[in-house]
Parts: sequence; C-alpha cells; structure tokens
Amino acid sequence: MPEGHTIHRLAQDCRDRFAGRAVRASSPQGKFSDGAALLDGQVLTGAEAHGKHLFLGFGPAGWVHVHLGLYGKVTFGTGPAPAPVGAVRLRLATGATASPEEDGPAADAHYDADAHYADLRGPTACELITEGEKRAIHDRLGDDPLRASDDGSGAWARISRSRTSIAALLMDQKVISGVGNVYRAEVLFRHGIDPYRPGRDLTRSEWDAIWADLVALMREGVRNNRIDTVRPEHTPEAMGRPPRVDDHGGEVYVYRRAAQRCHICADEVRAAVLAGRNLFWCARCQPPVAVSAPAR
Repeated sequence: MPEGHTIHRLAQDCRDRFAGRAVRASSPQGKFSDGAALLDGQVLTGAEAHGKHLFLGFGPAGWVHVHLGLYGKVTFGTGPAPAPVGAVRLRLATGATASPEEDGPAADAHYDADAHYADLRGPTACELITEGEKRAIHDRLGDDPLRASDDGSGAWARISRSRTSIAALLMDQKVISGVGNVYRAEVLFRHGIDPYRPGRDLTRSEWDAIWADLVALMREGVRNNRIDTVRPEHTPEAMGRPPRVDDHGGEVYVYRRAAQRCHICADEVRAAVLAGRNLFWCARCQPPVAVSAPAR
C-alpha cells in the first residue's frame, strides 16, 4: 500500500496539472459514472492529502475522496488523453480530445498545448463526498507528519498512554496518519528504538525526535517520489557497498533486508510478523529497554 508521501505527491501533482482549470471527468469503467457526470466541466479548486487519503475539491460539487488501498494507482499524461486502457475508475482531463474518427494534424489542431490527464485505477475508495463527510474522515485520522497543521502532540497523547508496541502504534492510522511499513521500520532503526517497546515507555523527547525525523524523511519522499532513509555517511558511495536492488527503490537500513547484515553493526537484520505486517529491525542497534520508565 502506498505510504503517505505518495499521496501527498499525488495531491501536489494534481494541483500542478489541474488546479484552477475546468476538467473533463469520466468513468470509462462505469463504476463512478454518476459522480463523474456531476464533476464534468467543473473547476478543480483544491487537492490535499491526509495520511493515505486523497481529496480533490470541486467547489459546490464537493470533494472526490480517494483511497488507493493495496492495488490502486494514478497515472498522469500530457497531451490529448488516449483511449482508456484497463479498468479506469476516474479520468480527469484538460483540453479537447479528438473524436475517434480524427487523426493526425487535423486532430492535433483541436488539442490544448497544455493538456493533461490522470487515470485512477483499482482504488479501494473513489466517492464524491460533502464538506461535512470530508471533515468526518479527517476527524478519525491521526496526526500526519506532512500536514502543516499537525505537530505530533495528538499522536503523543495516545502513544504515551498505550501498552501497545510502538511498532504497532506507528501503523495505526488513528494514531499517526501516513506512516507505512517502510517508514515505521526505518525511523525506529534511526532512533535505536526496540519496535516491541510499549508506547507508554517512550519519553517525550524520544517521541519528539521520531516525529521530527518523520517530517523530514517524508518531505524528502514527496520531493524525490521515493523513500531514502540512510544518512549521508551510510550511503553505498560512502560505505563502498553495492546499492540496494529492490522494486521499492531507495536506500534503507532494515526494511526488507531480513537475514542481511546491518549496515552499522553487521548483525543480521531480523524479521517477524506483527499485527499481520512484516516487521524488520536490528536487535543490536535497537536493544530492548530493561526497565519500564514512566512516560513524560
């Protein structure tokens, strides 16, 4: 499932391509035909993200709420939108599109030189909602490191009282929104936190450092459209090691590196299943805390 930086990047990409412009909306797959009909010809007034939820604003018409889930994907293109391929739930496009019988230079004359399109496929949710329904979604989500209005204090209020492991809490979208398996594993490693430590055993200073690091890492994720978590001194170039080869891209410390050597201490990276998700950590770099300390 895409992590929060991907959804914030999608919101940014939608603003760059469509904000302030009337869009053509359609549902080639047919599952969002009624909603698309209400949006067709409307101006995109805003695009924002909260955790793994994307919201596209269309003024009085409401908001399109999208949750990609495990299989959802958004693809962008420039120029005239081609015939849709696959199950496109929602297509947004600017500029005129040639009719099927048009082709070549005659069709090109109808095209907007600054035309864009976006296709949404396979989302868990794609629905047209009201402002009140949008607010209800925000209200049930936790602090998001990429939202300027959030500072991590709401997440701390829940973490500091919880016996649940910090690894599980970081994946609970009601506690902190947008953090997925990669950021969870990596930020705990970067701060030497045992993933099984109960939330209430963290100190406030430890949490503040984790939050600040998530803000910085996820902003870089938005900027680069990939997750890189290793510090400059631990890059392949600095350490003389081979670069990571993985379909997730980016350089990491422990994520999906089970049974490989830790970049820092050379111990074997461990893996386990926690709450149905794979967990990765280094037992030497992230040792358990022997004595439970009161949260403060």
